[in-house]
Amino acid sequence: MTSDLEAQLRSVSLRVTRPRVAVLSTLRDHPHVDTDTVIQLVRDELPTVSHQAVYDVLKALTEAGLIRRIQPMGATARYEARVGDNHHHIVCRSCGAIADVECAVGHTPCLTASDSHGFVVDEAEVVYWGTCPDCTAMRNSHRIASPEGNR
Repeated sequence: MTSDLEAQLRSVSLRVTRPRVAVLSTLRDHPHVDTDTVIQLVRDELPTVSHQAVYDVLKALTEAGLIRRIQPMGATARYEARVGDNHHHIVCRSCGAIADVECAVGHTPCLTASDSHGFVVDEAEVVYWGTCPDCTAMRNSHRIASPEGNR
């Protein structure tokens, strides 16, 4: 797997470094994590890596197109290694969990700009909002258990 990550770095003319490989590996195994989580996970492999080194790697990998930075409204920035397929995301309003949603197929009027203002549209970013199954179950269990929920 490391040789695959090294090949990815070389394919975009980035030097292969241990922090870059560690960040790519972390994001492949843990999609949609914030910077602090990336730092913690990378430090499991490279205990002496600095915060600044991880920030610099995230910036370089994002600019090179090897990772994607997403930032749903009101949330901290998250990173993922899944790039190039124009997938979307669904975000839990309660706990902030994020999951991938495949690009819509068939008739999708909301993904076609009504007026592109002369832009050549090559991507649409859609964020769905809702409540994840765990938060829904917890909310339902509280309603059943609480007297207010039985009114």
